[in-house]
Amino acid sequence: ITDLIISVVCPLVHMARVFVYGTLKKGQPNYFRMENTSNGQAEFLAHARTVEPYPLVITTKYNIPFLLLNEPGTGQRVYGEIYHIDQKMLDFLDWFEGCPERYQRTKIQLEVQDGEGENTLKPGIIEEAFVYSRREPEWLQNQTYESYDAFGDHGLKYVLPEDRSPE
Repeated sequence: ITDLIISVVCPLVHMARVFVYGTLKKGQPNYFRMENTSNGQAEFLAHARTVEPYPLVITTKYNIPFLLLNEPGTGQRVYGEIYHIDQKMLDFLDWFEGCPERYQRTKIQLEVQDGEGENTLKPGIIEEAFVYSRREPEWLQNQTYESYDAFGDHGLKYVLPEDRSPE
């Protein structure tokens, strides 16, 4: 009966893994959204890169990074971070990424690079996580990157959502 009382008082929270490759990574303009507990819980697990090469492009007038999943095998193995998130954070990320209208949330295979903390993943193993991506054939002509940095030498200044003009 004790287990029943605990499960009623502390219901199990659905957890998921998400791979972030752009502005939500540590040190990037939207990382504060991952740290904001009012959006939900997000625990860093490891740095990783995609098993398959994909085009990671920076496009639109706001210089947004997009991972294009319509052409696996082209582009580069993309670096990013794996997080363990709760349902509240997943719901927030779906809203923030405009899923399913602007981005699609799908699963992707990742090779773990390194991590930190007690729940880190072992380097070299293959993990699966959700990723937010697009399928835009016309963007396949753009330069591709293996890692996104909003402050990188590409010279494309990222514009935060709250700083964008209404369309």
